[in-house]
Amino acid sequence: MSKWNILKEFWDFLKVRKKWWLTPIVLVLLLLASLIVFTQGSALSPFVYTLF
Repeated sequence: MSKWNILKEFWDFLKVRKKWWLTPIVLVLLLLASLIVFTQGSALSPFVYTLF
């Protein structure tokens, strides 16, 4: 399964089940995950740790 299939299935799930409240939760989790990935080992790491 590719990433795009998973995204398509998730989108179909949201449309069919009317679970639109899940969208902001998933977006926040993706933003936090990308923040962790992109700041790992960079000069921004000390500043990110002070946020939490």
